[in-house]
Amino acid sequence: MLVCAGLAVALAFTSCKSSESAYRKAYDKAKAQEEANMANNNYEETPVVAPVQTRPSTETVVVDNVDNVSVRPEKLQVVDGAGLKSFSVVVGSFSVKANAVGLAQRLRNAGYPAQVAFNSSNNMYRVVATTFDDKASAVRSRNDFRAGEYADAWLLFNQQ
Repeated sequence: MLVCAGLAVALAFTSCKSSESAYRKAYDKAKAQEEANMANNNYEETPVVAPVQTRPSTETVVVDNVDNVSVRPEKLQVVDGAGLKSFSVVVGSFSVKANAVGLAQRLRNAGYPAQVAFNSSNNMYRVVATTFDDKASAVRSRNDFRAGEYADAWLLFNQQ
């Protein structure tokens, strides 16, 4: 009887612990799904050309060469913020809304008009640090962010 009780206790302790392999399977499955989503959404960075502004020949304006800067076109819905203009600087992309909102709040605390927008085609939340009507201003802002803490900042063209 004592042997049976000991065997029952040993069996109870070994069946209660969590299995690392179960966690690993769940992680691997989520990682595979994320990679499949990224593979299905092949982004082609196509240049978006801003409209040409005509000015009198007496006025000289020096503008950075922004036509060669690539812009990723996406359709977004603003989740948290005032609204997007044509060109936006994205400093973070998250599949979890709370992470995107947290980064946006950190940017707002630093003085930026950050917003969170959702791309329903790939279920990603984009953290937009700044947004502009013209591409040249967006490029300058993106370059400022890249020079600082956000080296992976990129330009987005909102396809409303």
